[in-house]
Amino acid sequence: MKGILDIQKELRGKGNRARVKASARYFKTGKGEYGEGDIFLGVSCPDQRNSAKSFVHLSLAELAELLHSPVHEFRFTALEVLVMQYEKGNQKRKEEIAKFYIKHAGRMNNWDLVDTSAPYILGRHLVNRDKKILYQFAVSCNLWKRRIAIISTSAFIHRGNFTDTFAIAELLLHDTHDLIHKAVGWMLREVGKRALADEEAFLRKHAHRMPRTMLRYAIEKFPRKKRLNYLRSRT
Repeated sequence: MKGILDIQKELRGKGNRARVKASARYFKTGKGEYGEGDIFLGVSCPDQRNSAKSFVHLSLAELAELLHSPVHEFRFTALEVLVMQYEKGNQKRKEEIAKFYIKHAGRMNNWDLVDTSAPYILGRHLVNRDKKILYQFAVSCNLWKRRIAIISTSAFIHRGNFTDTFAIAELLLHDTHDLIHKAVGWMLREVGKRALADEEAFLRKHAHRMPRTMLRYAIEKFPRKKRLNYLRSRT
C-alpha cells in the first residue's frame, strides 16, 4: 500500500513552476507576513484533492508528518485526506480525528488550510457537543486557532444555529488581524443568507465598532443604500 513517500512524490510531480511564484505572493510568504516560511510546489487545489482520494488510507501518524512539513501542498492534501476520513469514519474514528485535529490545530497555518478543514471536521463534530474548545481558540494568541474558531461555526450556520457564530464574532470584534476581520464578516454574511433579520440585529448592535473590512464582508450582499448606511454608522 502506498505511503507518505509516494504521496510526496506524486505531489511534487504535479508541481508547476509558474504557480509557485503566484502562490508565494498570494499566500503572503514574504518576511514578516503571515505565511512566512511556507514552501510551495505549485500544485492546483483540484490536483491536491485528487491525490487525497488516492491516499485516503494514510494513518494519523503519516498525516501528522505531512502536517509538520513546510511544504504547503503536503499540509493541504493531508487535511483533505482527514476530511474524507472523518466523513467516512464510524463514531470512534470521528472522535479520534477530532482530537487529532485539535492537537495539530497550529499546523493549519494559512487561511486555505483552515477553510478547507475546520467546518468539515471540528465544526461538524461539535454540532451536538460542548463547544468550549472554540471559545478557547477564539481568545488564543495563535491567529489560525482564532480563524478555526469562527470558521468552524459554518457547520452550525448550515443547520440554522447562529448562537455561537454571534458569540465568537463578539469575542473577535477587536481582533487586529485582517484575516480574522474577513472570516468574521464572511460568517456573518452566511448567517444573513439564512436569517437576515438575525444578522441585522447583530449589526445594529456592533456595526459602529466593527473593523471596516469585517463590516464590508458582512454587508457585501446588501443593497447599495443599506451598505452605505452601515458604513456611515462607523464614522
